[in-house]
Amino acid sequence: MDSQNPFPLAESASSHSSGLDLPRRSLFRNRRTSPRSFYARFGKRLFDLAVAVPALILLSPVMGAIALAVRWKLGSPVLFRHERPGLDGRLFTLLKFRTMTNARSADGRLLPDEQRKTRLGTFLRATSLDELPELFNVVRGEMSLVGPRPLMARYLSRYTREQMRRHDTRPGITGWAQVNGRNLISWERKFRLDVWYVERRSFRLDLEILFWTLWTVIAREGVSAPDHFSSPEFMGMERVSAHRKDREDCGELEEPVAAHANS
Repeated sequence: MDSQNPFPLAESASSHSSGLDLPRRSLFRNRRTSPRSFYARFGKRLFDLAVAVPALILLSPVMGAIALAVRWKLGSPVLFRHERPGLDGRLFTLLKFRTMTNARSADGRLLPDEQRKTRLGTFLRATSLDELPELFNVVRGEMSLVGPRPLMARYLSRYTREQMRRHDTRPGITGWAQVNGRNLISWERKFRLDVWYVERRSFRLDLEILFWTLWTVIAREGVSAPDHFSSPEFMGMERVSAHRKDREDCGELEEPVAAHANS
């Protein structure tokens, strides 16, 4: 496998004959970039602010309407707050609109996601409108518009050293994995896509991902894993057989790893 391209994403015409059948391919040849490049150190943050601040202003009426709908249908609180690891694994408070009730069983435990979901919540997730409060995280410097999605803090101890590299950049509202299968692909593939992005982050690639994100939202691609309202739990990488690797490299989807988690 080409050292310039440890996970071929059809960066060039030759990749089209590689046998991969990925949901989406980059339109450009994205070479590795230095983590100390101007864009990685300064440009990406400036781009985030240039987009996120006007977006918050323009979308404030929409966010206000969603907040009222959530308050009416689901009650208080309107926002879902959760500690997630960001750049270098440092924790921050992720903000999203609530999409599920707080219904509990007789012993006080939260019911499974499938029993707590609502029509409003399903709509917000399908359209990604529940993610809009994350623009505040972007303005505060905790997230970026584009980057690996912020996952559960308990996953940190389950990552391999290579997978941990996804925290070498700020987490994003959207990312390369989100426009290449989102919740329909395996955790292993998702992390490989994340690391691929970290190694090649650039202004051009971020613009391309934002473009494909709009298309993905409109088409409502990969919103949920099969038979799950939320993403399945990541339990750590088990030993993968050669046959399973061959299937994945041929673009076949795998079954989710385990039971689900609220993310």
